[in-house]
Amino acid sequence: MSSTFLSSARRRTALALLGITLSLAATWTHAAPQVIRIGVATSGGGDPVTWGGSPGGVVRVNKWLEQEFKASGVQVEWLFFKGAGPAVNEALSNKQIDFAYQGDLPQVVGRANGLKTKLLVVSGARNNLYVVTPPQSDIQNIKDLKGRQVSLFRGTNGHLVAINVLAANGLAERDLKTVNLDAGSAQAALVSNGVDAAFGGFELFKLRDQGLAKVIYSTQGQDAAYTRQASLLVREEFEKDNPAEVQRVVDVFVRAADWSSDEKNRAELFRIWALSGTPVASWEAEFDKQDLATRNSPLVDDFIIARYKAVVDDAVKLKLIRRSVPVDGWFDTRYLKTSLKKLGLEKRWTEYDAKGKPKGASASVAAR
Repeated sequence: MSSTFLSSARRRTALALLGITLSLAATWTHAAPQVIRIGVATSGGGDPVTWGGSPGGVVRVNKWLEQEFKASGVQVEWLFFKGAGPAVNEALSNKQIDFAYQGDLPQVVGRANGLKTKLLVVSGARNNLYVVTPPQSDIQNIKDLKGRQVSLFRGTNGHLVAINVLAANGLAERDLKTVNLDAGSAQAALVSNGVDAAFGGFELFKLRDQGLAKVIYSTQGQDAAYTRQASLLVREEFEKDNPAEVQRVVDVFVRAADWSSDEKNRAELFRIWALSGTPVASWEAEFDKQDLATRNSPLVDDFIIARYKAVVDDAVKLKLIRRSVPVDGWFDTRYLKTSLKKLGLEKRWTEYDAKGKPKGASASVAAR
């Protein structure tokens, strides 16, 4: 055997060993990020600013993430966006945030536009949609909206639901004189009679209870397809570089989902959410005859996957996105499964089928 061959073989072996050493060194020297930035697709309210309707609001108010990372020296920053989902997508694109709490439609739009993200955990399922008018209005139902000036926050997770509600009543968005207003502006326009009606969420109950609006339509008790979903996602690049930190964030959100699903915490949950500026009475109305576990479940079940697929299909049909994007594989449930097992919550929540019905009387499974 020639000395040249042996020399070459030794070099290859040395290089291979060097590669392994460098790889291990990179693993051993992984440094946690100095700050974790979480974007929330709402302007929120209160001091400090928070939001309601999601276990994430419990995480925020109780400072559970700050407590989780305190010993590691990692700071947690919360950023709230008045421009909702579209503004959060811009922040993700510019790498100004690492995690995002967002509704289904803007998440789909972001993915279709090339944002590299992973959906980690559901955090606010089956949110209702309402239509309100000034108290003296002659509008009685959805069909009466034809030709009227109506507020609709485009690009949010309520946008597609509103379009589907209109379609179920023989109308299209073009049949209305729609005005694109965020939640706060819509309320102001309604009170000043700047619009004839407004689509929105639980925030509208405050106007109703003040005698400034009347609810003429609600998705409560109707087909689950007329509800809105929200979840926590992470930028792929951040997840790849910081898997341990991602797991800790998911652990905290799952812990909050467990607490928020417990009926004995209902009053305290609504009190915490009310710190955002939406009164307890509004949360009581939003969750009327609805159990907390169904709304606050973190599971990625057949229902959630079916709703996201439906959002993709509707967004393509309405030309809100140019092409279809896959949903399968977008949800990365590895972290969720680990959290459920670690916290002993593998049988905590019921799994639902694609139509939103329990998969069995005792069907309580962890996640897909």
